[in-house]
Amino acid sequence: MVSTSLALTCAALTCASPLLSPRPRVALKTLTISTGQFLVVRRCSGKEEVLLEGMPPEYYDDEWQARQREKTKELRRMQREEEEEEERKIEEYREIGMRLKEFPEEDLRKARKLVSSFITAAEEVEERIEEAAEKGELDELVLMIIWNRLDLARRDDEKDAIRSLDLLYRRVETEILKRQASPAMKLLNDLLNMHDGFREDAWMKDCRKLMAETFPREDPFSILMPPGFDIDMHQGRLRPPNETDNTLLRVDFVREVDALLQEVRILEEDEEEAGNKGQGLDPEAIARKLKQQEKKRTIRQVEAILDLALNLKW
Repeated sequence: MVSTSLALTCAALTCASPLLSPRPRVALKTLTISTGQFLVVRRCSGKEEVLLEGMPPEYYDDEWQARQREKTKELRRMQREEEEEEERKIEEYREIGMRLKEFPEEDLRKARKLVSSFITAAEEVEERIEEAAEKGELDELVLMIIWNRLDLARRDDEKDAIRSLDLLYRRVETEILKRQASPAMKLLNDLLNMHDGFREDAWMKDCRKLMAETFPREDPFSILMPPGFDIDMHQGRLRPPNETDNTLLRVDFVREVDALLQEVRILEEDEEEAGNKGQGLDPEAIARKLKQQEKKRTIRQVEAILDLALNLKW
């Protein structure tokens, strides 16, 4: 296509008088027009600047250009931070996945299936956990799978999932500990669960009755005679001593419960000191305060059980 060019040259007239000092040359403007394109070239003090069609006037402002460069640097910095954060999350997810690498694939599959059944059980989760405990399906691997899911939910800030998985983890852990607990701790757990939260006197009466049925009578004759022998009538079958006898003595119960209380009190003091430093009215502070109150109430109940065991009479 043939292009048509039009050149316009403007020059200022200079005064030829010798009385005046020579003036600098005025800038020349050259406008070249071609089909479909406009190009403006300005020559000023020996410098040339090309003006592009369609660009805003601030495009030629040095300060505006400097601000744009700073914005570009900031955007690139933010992009680098996002990429680093993404790489960090990927590395954390990879680390979480590697925690279960040492376990057999078949055991992992069964444990994941069991955890999924807990999550989908909804209101029947308690019965499902107890059933799994009776079958011996609850172990460390199940806890680790629940913990991994809880860890992922925390990193993704999924509050509902965090709350549900945290409750599930605590419930499964409690069931495992209950199965592995000593006879004294099992009895203590049963005594605490008998409390309905209201009738203190009735609860103490039920605890006294259960203790009297659990602990063997502490008189010389009952210690020597096997269970089932009628002390009052001096009648009953005499069986050889059972090597696997799991009879819980009151003195063993008192010793274990007292040791537990000593440990809990030390931890409670540390938690109170930490809680006093971060008092406030935010939801987390209120929840922490309610949790401490619940712990104190449980400690008082354990103290009442220990006192009852110390003064138990048949």
